[in-house]
Amino acid sequence: MPSRLRILHLEDNPDDAALVRAAMKADQINCDVEFVSTRESFLAALERPGIDLILSDYALPGFNGLAALKLANERLPGVPFILVSGTLGEDAAIDSLRGGATDYVLKGRLARLGPAARRAVAETEDRKKRRQAEADLREERQFLKVLLESLEVGIVACDAAGTLTLLNRSAREFHGLQAEPVPTEEWAKRYGLFHPDGVTRMKREEIPLFRALHGERVRGVEMKIIPENAESRQVLASGQPIICDDGRKIGAVIAMQDVTDRRQLEAQLRQAQKMEAIGRLAGGVAHDFNNLLSVIGGYSELILSELGPDHALRGMVEQIGHAGERAASLTRQLLAFSRKQVVSPRVLELGVLLAGVDKMLRRLIGEDIELISRHQDRLGHVRADPGQVEQIIMNLVVNARDAMPRGGRLTIETADVDLDDAFARLHPGSRAGPHVMMSVTDTGGGMDAEILSHLFEPFFTTKEEGKGTGLGLATVYGIVKQSEGYIGVESEPGHGTVFTIYWPRVEAPAESREGGRKALSLSGTETILIVEDDETYRTLIGEALQGWGYRVLAVGDALRAMEILERAEGRVDLLLTDIILKDVNGYELARRAALLRPELKIVCMSGHTDHPAIKRNASSRSLAFLQKPFALTTLAGKIRETLTAGVGSGAGH
Repeated sequence: MPSRLRILHLEDNPDDAALVRAAMKADQINCDVEFVSTRESFLAALERPGIDLILSDYALPGFNGLAALKLANERLPGVPFILVSGTLGEDAAIDSLRGGATDYVLKGRLARLGPAARRAVAETEDRKKRRQAEADLREERQFLKVLLESLEVGIVACDAAGTLTLLNRSAREFHGLQAEPVPTEEWAKRYGLFHPDGVTRMKREEIPLFRALHGERVRGVEMKIIPENAESRQVLASGQPIICDDGRKIGAVIAMQDVTDRRQLEAQLRQAQKMEAIGRLAGGVAHDFNNLLSVIGGYSELILSELGPDHALRGMVEQIGHAGERAASLTRQLLAFSRKQVVSPRVLELGVLLAGVDKMLRRLIGEDIELISRHQDRLGHVRADPGQVEQIIMNLVVNARDAMPRGGRLTIETADVDLDDAFARLHPGSRAGPHVMMSVTDTGGGMDAEILSHLFEPFFTTKEEGKGTGLGLATVYGIVKQSEGYIGVESEPGHGTVFTIYWPRVEAPAESREGGRKALSLSGTETILIVEDDETYRTLIGEALQGWGYRVLAVGDALRAMEILERAEGRVDLLLTDIILKDVNGYELARRAALLRPELKIVCMSGHTDHPAIKRNASSRSLAFLQKPFALTTLAGKIRETLTAGVGSGAGH
């Protein structure tokens, strides 16, 4: 009870009012009492705040206690009201209590007034506290409800009998259902609960909520939800039983975190890492074969040059040469996949390039496949090797053609697009920013997830044996990556396939292709210094160049090459050097040689293309470069071209 009560007393007899005050004082109730005697003064007093207790006589001139009670209930509901009267009969007392009076006290028994006042005020305080507690509980429940509904984590709860009592918004979205009184043995079927493989339905004893209901603390159980009317989701579930303070188990609750996007991202990242590892392996294999294939092809050329057209061994040697060419083609594709081939990028218009190969594509796919081209006007420019872009288009079109053996529709589209950060996060290997998009869509049989996971791997193919090397799409993948682009594929069995490539858009004018060069003689009389650490290959090149009339000096390392150049014994017209040498790289040798002999012409060659020095210098137009393996006639042509046209020595490299 408050330390000092403020009491409003409605009484027309001053003596009775004094008796009431004395009774309150005798009971040691500290109070301030305001006496009023008329309806008007009573109404005015009710407007003043802070009243703790109302006392009222029952019989008043032109007014009575029941009317006063009604007015008090209207204006100050909840304030205790005690009738204090000397004439209150039983019926009136009952009516007053029914009307909301807290108590009544007869004037002849005022000794009850103090305890009645104390009890009335205390009960009122209790009611206020209960109402406040109920209001707080409602607010807490509303807060909890809003909180649960706003979570992106699915929350599911059940009572001790296994009846679902809560599915928050996220959980309802996962399942596409509301909470229902479903028996526990039907949970898996009703709510589409599967193991992570998405094939094996969960048994009741494996369901996280059921396990929590039976006392287990469940942590990080992965499962897949495959509802009838909603998208399937991969989730991590954790939960525990709900236990009261007295130890009674009253239910269970679990939280489900949606990890669908994370798992997809992890799968894409693993795929990218796998492709990177395969690329390194493929590139290494190709590098190791380059010199061997160069020797095979080179000696085949030399032998054929010595054999007459009717020689009995000519056909066999030609077959050796053809086999070497096919093997060299495979190594080039492996290098393309591993992004280690030398390229000559330039700014180009993709639409113009596609228009140039349109007729060839139509002949390639045949009459039973409809070719549809949709190209955006004023398409942005990209920086890429035009020959490689044509190779991408050809490989994708051939792949689409083979996917439609009974005919169909092939659509090639281009457009400028802007990839956002969300796209880049969900597609490892891509970058946000302006791009030029090209898509190739077929209406073939499509592919399942297992095939898609291996699609870009070298030598993986779904074609019959002997009908493909499995390097076409691997080559596409490597070229796109080397051009700093991104390639994605979407396919489902029976719904065709879409390959989409994004090239970074560049703000630069398109460059025209160089015209063809005039054919040159392969022979000469100049002196050529060969630097090659593979003795077999060094011997082959020397013999071939000598056969074309050149004077040849051949060494296996840069140190001996510099000794020859420093002695200045006779003229050296051209330096032919491998890039990867045991002591220094070929570009460094070229730089030193050019400083020593500024008039020296230089041609570099390599079967490796991922060395930092090669990456820095491969696109230079001032330094001649040959990618191994190459035909000896190609070598002779490059040497003759360099000597005649005066390709720079590379002194600045």
